[in-house]
Amino acid sequence: MVVGDTGRRARGRWPAGVESGPLDERERKQLDVVRRFGTVGSLLLTIGSLGAGAAPVFNPVFRLPVLGLFSRMTTVSLAFAFTGVFMIVLAWLALGRLSRPGRERAVSVPQMARTLVMWIAPLVFTVPSFSRDVYSYLAQSEIVALGQDPYTVGPAQALGVNHPLTQGVPTIWRDTPSPYGPLFLTLGKLINWLTGDHVVMGVAAHRLLALLGLAMIVWALPRLARRFGVSPVSALWLGAANPLVLFHLVVGVHNEALAIGLMLVGFELALSRMPRVTPDGPFPPWQRGELLWYAVGAGVITLGAAVKIPAALALGFLGAMIARRMGGTWKQLAAVAGGLFVVFAVVLTATSLGSGLGYGWVATLNTASTVKSWMAPMTALGFGAGGLGIVLGLGNHIDAAITASRLVGTVIGPLITAKLLVDSFRWKLRPLTGLGVGLGAVLVFGATVQPWYLLWAAVPLAAAAGNTRFRTAAMVISAGLAVALGPTGSGFDGRVFVLPYAYIAAITVTVVAALACRRYAPRGERAPAASVTPRTP
Repeated sequence: MVVGDTGRRARGRWPAGVESGPLDERERKQLDVVRRFGTVGSLLLTIGSLGAGAAPVFNPVFRLPVLGLFSRMTTVSLAFAFTGVFMIVLAWLALGRLSRPGRERAVSVPQMARTLVMWIAPLVFTVPSFSRDVYSYLAQSEIVALGQDPYTVGPAQALGVNHPLTQGVPTIWRDTPSPYGPLFLTLGKLINWLTGDHVVMGVAAHRLLALLGLAMIVWALPRLARRFGVSPVSALWLGAANPLVLFHLVVGVHNEALAIGLMLVGFELALSRMPRVTPDGPFPPWQRGELLWYAVGAGVITLGAAVKIPAALALGFLGAMIARRMGGTWKQLAAVAGGLFVVFAVVLTATSLGSGLGYGWVATLNTASTVKSWMAPMTALGFGAGGLGIVLGLGNHIDAAITASRLVGTVIGPLITAKLLVDSFRWKLRPLTGLGVGLGAVLVFGATVQPWYLLWAAVPLAAAAGNTRFRTAAMVISAGLAVALGPTGSGFDGRVFVLPYAYIAAITVTVVAALACRRYAPRGERAPAASVTPRTP
């Protein structure tokens, strides 16, 4: 077991040494209602995605009897989809009440896992929604399958604009080289060998890859949570059942699922042989297999970085933990950093060269910066400064202002992360907490921010931050972002009018359904309070 902080517990933290008892009969019936409510929401989102999702250009559903009607009724489909979104979010909030840390009786880990399976099962069959990135995955993987370099050419040049896989790629990305790591594109190449240019089968295969990543997250979260003294059920609720996970990793088929999954599994494997230590020692001798598991964990984390590079940041915080376990001197930190760098370099080189793609991906890591989104604080700051210049009659310098503000962001993010690394090494901060906050800082102060980027911070923090205020803040932010983004994967230029109708219909149906569940939900007699049993150290 590893002590991840200085021993001082923040106000509102889940008390170490106690576990909640099982739900009583009344609460089990409440859980059953919550499960069904969320499952119905998933079914409605799946149905709505037939017409409101980010469907391929040649939509096979369009020609199907009955199901094809949804692709002809955008507003109705959007209302279905938003109703599903609202119901899932409400069910998640209700589930959070039953899994709150410190309750005398709470949802168990198996119950949480079964709930997650019930909600995910219908979503496996959705049309990709909230983003069209999966079509870029298919096109860029096809470039690799054809023996070309995806880091120098985009789908339009390599495949042609009329290729079935190119046509699904958003216009802005058709001439853009791939920003993804060699491991992901190698897996994508295998998928394309199996599915060819069949878009539906290709999407299904990539969704299976995303589900594999989610399975890794579900495996690692409760283990890391126990290691850092956080409720494992609360960690699963916030980090795996989170609507942003369901909407953007499962429905949106983002490769963050695989990258974050490998990162967390690597972190847990590396800590599996680490003995319990305290700031003042004693520091026990090396345990059998300890050094090997550090290397194995670092290697798995590196594989996550070979999917998306932010996962590499976990190596820094893992190194802080290892150096701290050794005695906490700067000399030991330097030695650990050198050893982890060797593992990182060997695994990444083997992956890059073994894939035949080399290190071309390094030059394309900043590809996403071509998008100028108000969701990125530094980009929004540039827009604001440039707009103010126009108002003051100084001319249109928006592009220059955005460039300058983004440059500031590229300095602020790493500086915050460096401070977190030092605090983790000095026993002032849990390293996994530092990792989550550091990833959040780098991404938020980056050039582009998307809703699913939040998961890089939220998922690690779910397993390390037991503070009630953090849990509440993360819950509010996750729920807000989940309902704010439309499932179409594109803007509503020229048809903004459909949004109010869809929102009003969805809110009305959701409220009626929620009130009906509250009114007609089965009620049982409240059982006596379960005793709180000490948790075995």
